[in-house]
Amino acid sequence: MTVLKPGDDFPRLTLNVVGGGPLTVPDALAGHYGVVLFYRGSWCPYCKAQLRAFERARDSLAGVEAKVVALSVDDEPTTRELVDSLRLTFPVGHGADAHAVASATGAFVNPDPVHLQSTGFVLDPGGRVLVSVYSSGAIGRLVPEDVVGMIKYVREHAAAEG
Repeated sequence: MTVLKPGDDFPRLTLNVVGGGPLTVPDALAGHYGVVLFYRGSWCPYCKAQLRAFERARDSLAGVEAKVVALSVDDEPTTRELVDSLRLTFPVGHGADAHAVASATGAFVNPDPVHLQSTGFVLDPGGRVLVSVYSSGAIGRLVPEDVVGMIKYVREHAAAEG
């Protein structure tokens, strides 16, 4: 299992996105700060709250040039229903191979039923990890306010050093 640390390159993951074809991360986020969210499934109230929060923060995330993508093991119809019900505008992947994603990123996998535990990454515009947040259960996850604050902090310190 590979735990991603600050400065690590984010591994290439191809997501099958609702309403579109495949999307490869981190390539699809290149030139922007990126937020990559693995959520447990559409049945998880904490995951729904997190996804809703990132959607509500769309303007503040855009203000720091951040793009969001999310992914779960849910099938396409279930994921489409979730995207529609929460009115999500960022790409949401479905049908993830939990064990392959875990092998590449270090995410925890629930054994039965198999799903990814909540995991979040903030990436710099070059696709390197700025922060990783791993959870072994329902709680402990990225929130958009922290992401925006972190990106502002990173930018301010880069400008002061540059």
